[in-house]
Amino acid sequence: MLFQQEVRRILAYRHPVDMRKQFDGLVSIVRNELREDPLSGSLYVFINRRRNYVKLVFWDRTGFCLFAKRLERGRFVLPGEADTFELSEQAFRLILDGIVLGANGRP
Repeated sequence: MLFQQEVRRILAYRHPVDMRKQFDGLVSIVRNELREDPLSGSLYVFINRRRNYVKLVFWDRTGFCLFAKRLERGRFVLPGEADTFELSEQAFRLILDGIVLGANGRP
């Protein structure tokens, strides 16, 4: 994974997010809309309306980390229909590569 520390869970938020949001704005979504503790060690995934840009927020014991990726071609496609859902590390890696997963989280 991208991180030296073990990530407890990977949670994706399906609704489009304004990618101008930085740490505080995204952590606010984690607290208020996902009803999660942003200090829990989980990785939170946010995608923009066009689905070509993703931001990840993670607490690493000393502060928040913010990662971003933009696809030059294609779109990030999240499996299922739930507003918020947990991803396996394998499914997360495939999504970051722009691979479309089925409803069961498999390519």
